[in-house]
Amino acid sequence: MSLKFSFTCLVLSMGLFHQNISAQTSAHAINLNCEHLYNPLGIDVTNPRLTWMLDDRQNGARQSAYQLIVGTDSAAVASGQGVSWSTAKIASSENLVAYKGKPLQPFTKYYWRVQLWNAQGKKIAPSTLANFETGMMSQRNWRGAWISDNKSVDAKPAPYFRQTFKVNKKIRSARAYIAVAGLYEMYINGKKIGNHRLDPMYTRFDRRNLYVTYDVTANLQDGKNAIGVLLGNGWYNHQSLAVWNFDRAPWRQRPAFCLDMRITYTDGSTEVVSTNDTWKTQSGPIIFNSIYTGEHYDSRLEMPGWNTANFDDKSWKEVILRAVPSKQIVSQTMHPIRNVEEIAAKSIIKFDDTTYVLDMGRNIAGVTKVKLNGESGTIVKIKHGERLYKNGHVDMSNIDVYYRPKDKNDPFQTDIVILNGKGPVEFMPKFNYKGFQYVEITSSKPLTLNKEDVTAYFMHSDVPAVGRVSSSNQLIDKLWAATNSSYLSNLFGYPTDCPQREKNGWTGDGHFAVETGLYNFDGITIYEKWLADHRDEQQPNGVLPDIIPTGGWGYGTANGTDWTSTIAIIPWNLYIFYGDSRALSDNYSNIKAYVNYVESISPDGLTTFGRGDWVPVKSSSSLEYTSSIYFYVDANILAKAAKLFGNQQDYTYYSTLAAKIKQAINNKYFNKQTCLYGSGVQTELSMALQWGIVPDQYRVRLAENLAKRVAADGMHLDVGVLGAKAILNALSDNGQGETAYKLAAQDTYPSWGWWIVNGATTLYENWDINAARDISLNHMMFGEIGGWFFKGLGGIKPDEQHPGFKNVLLQPNFVSGLNFFNASHDGPYGKIVSSWVRTGNTITYNVTIPANSSATVRFPGKANAKVYLNGTLINATGGYKINAGSYKFELK
Repeated sequence: MSLKFSFTCLVLSMGLFHQNISAQTSAHAINLNCEHLYNPLGIDVTNPRLTWMLDDRQNGARQSAYQLIVGTDSAAVASGQGVSWSTAKIASSENLVAYKGKPLQPFTKYYWRVQLWNAQGKKIAPSTLANFETGMMSQRNWRGAWISDNKSVDAKPAPYFRQTFKVNKKIRSARAYIAVAGLYEMYINGKKIGNHRLDPMYTRFDRRNLYVTYDVTANLQDGKNAIGVLLGNGWYNHQSLAVWNFDRAPWRQRPAFCLDMRITYTDGSTEVVSTNDTWKTQSGPIIFNSIYTGEHYDSRLEMPGWNTANFDDKSWKEVILRAVPSKQIVSQTMHPIRNVEEIAAKSIIKFDDTTYVLDMGRNIAGVTKVKLNGESGTIVKIKHGERLYKNGHVDMSNIDVYYRPKDKNDPFQTDIVILNGKGPVEFMPKFNYKGFQYVEITSSKPLTLNKEDVTAYFMHSDVPAVGRVSSSNQLIDKLWAATNSSYLSNLFGYPTDCPQREKNGWTGDGHFAVETGLYNFDGITIYEKWLADHRDEQQPNGVLPDIIPTGGWGYGTANGTDWTSTIAIIPWNLYIFYGDSRALSDNYSNIKAYVNYVESISPDGLTTFGRGDWVPVKSSSSLEYTSSIYFYVDANILAKAAKLFGNQQDYTYYSTLAAKIKQAINNKYFNKQTCLYGSGVQTELSMALQWGIVPDQYRVRLAENLAKRVAADGMHLDVGVLGAKAILNALSDNGQGETAYKLAAQDTYPSWGWWIVNGATTLYENWDINAARDISLNHMMFGEIGGWFFKGLGGIKPDEQHPGFKNVLLQPNFVSGLNFFNASHDGPYGKIVSSWVRTGNTITYNVTIPANSSATVRFPGKANAKVYLNGTLINATGGYKINAGSYKFELK
């Protein structure tokens, strides 16, 4: 049975199926966050955002009012006294509020709690205490000097630094604030501080640098203490050569850093241990490091105890003082990169006693940790790749194509370890990561290696998972997992295209995959940081490069709307997913400058400023058509943002501009008689539907024509990246869910499933596995499918009129190819569940809507289908409104 019927809106009255409110003492506020982080350190913004959720399991649960209490005394805040800020009881269901109390002071810990009232107006249990701690708040508050080791940008060994100091009083708290141009690891009394990797995050170093805050109270000891800092090159001092010219970046210098350690004693006094010219420096066993290629380690040069208090540093050298690299030193307030998952080798092949190849079982981004034992001077090369030659050795030909080495001393994706002959050497690179599944280890002298001696670590920005999908089709589940693996493999403080060949922040890849990212992961802190990178890179005339950050590459003639629309699309998606307008506000003038630039070169509303439908299967699309659609998207987002912020003049201007662009596209490219766009290929038809270009009266017919085109193409894809973003949504949102599912579940070439049946555990860069170019095996530019599972099958969508899933749009497609489908998303109000199962001619649809939110349900199906809600037949016509709670629909 197919399920197709029309609906008119029916809103259930209070007290009908979903209202069953009674006193519930267990209801309370949970998940209190500041700046979308849990109890963060180093907050620099003057009006940090405070968010929470209502935990109330009763149907219809909602927040009728709130009160915020903020102060520096935890006991006082716990008792309801907020010296810094105490609001009145505010009648509102809002759960995101910017701090508006007394000016925040630097280096201060603030406690806060929220008191809520439930739907009946009853005061419920107060939240537990949360806290946030301010950081520098201003560059004027830094005490330390920037220091380095007086070597040139071409010097290969990594610099080590140390300083000793004494603690003679009882410590209440200690915080370390460290800003680095380059990468670092910090140690106190021999122990590494924190579990972050590749800090600080990559920025346009000559315009903005990030500092990280640590609680180091437990690391200090009575008497003599030592701080050790090890610096890596990262993107700051890029010594490897590639086509992106990072070796010529305008900021390039020898790595440097600045550190303040603020110690507060129990007597109320404060001491600051800072970087200055009394620190000492030396080189050590890291004899070369490159974020792009690998790390070289000579274990014969190890300095045991170099970061401890009693180490003899008489031979160490003086440091030099350096200028501040930029005028912005700001807090790194975001989820950090970590070694998130440890992966054991799946198999090992020994070719001879100097050559081994290991299979880690899946494609990841990250590093390997190896345990090696051999004669002193033995050189061990650890090569990482995604493919194998037929002879079983690692094949790097698909990922080293843009590397331009000067010689053979810096092999691509290869670590080099020199053994000391004193016993096992355990090595894991500190300042590099790679994309790989296979590891080939070769040695200059015989070496015994077991599978257990090699461990891989999946590294990425450690964003919390918020989305889950499962279904009766194993291929769909594998595709969802592969999409997430590619997304995380390309999240390193900014979204990248691939973790091996480039590691670049391609703007197009970033916005093609943003919905997939936000459905599956809590990534707002990463995107807000990347948008700040956009602001740093934008030219005065509004132009953006198509890789961000960049050392200068990417300001060409093709960095147009289809790629650099990130400046508008990502802030808009953050707004509709989180209900948080901060990114839109922060980037409003930048969106405006960008749209104004495109308008200046496109006076008739059409533009060829763009790259086009990259890596299509076979059919090309009009560059002017696709670029102009993204021009419309940007102008439309700008108009909506202007309306949101009450800027009537801008709203009038840019809504008129958007209408002009849309009309120009339709005048030139839309054939009303045939109801086709352009040459009628999949990308051109899909984009008109996805982005709202087609006039409403033609929408259904155009979707039918798109479905016919897909059928004519053998029920296979014929799109590049722009079409891959649009096609599944264009179909499933317009009555063609069956065709969309058949495309998504296709397992022959060309399709996403074709990769999976050929062994992929991540998404690829090309539909053709054996293509001559564009063949990275861990790419995110075709990654929209991971978000479509939530939208097209689970039907979970944010409501633009009630953003942040305040009202959830539930529009599932009960496609005939699946027996069941489960999707859940943890939004700003809590967990949303959309789950359906087919039993004979009956669809059972289970829904959970979190407290303080609602949903509008629309079903596909046929007109005579009967709909039951919790066993009661209901008049199912239009959109069906439900409040918070759990529901069971049956469609028969």
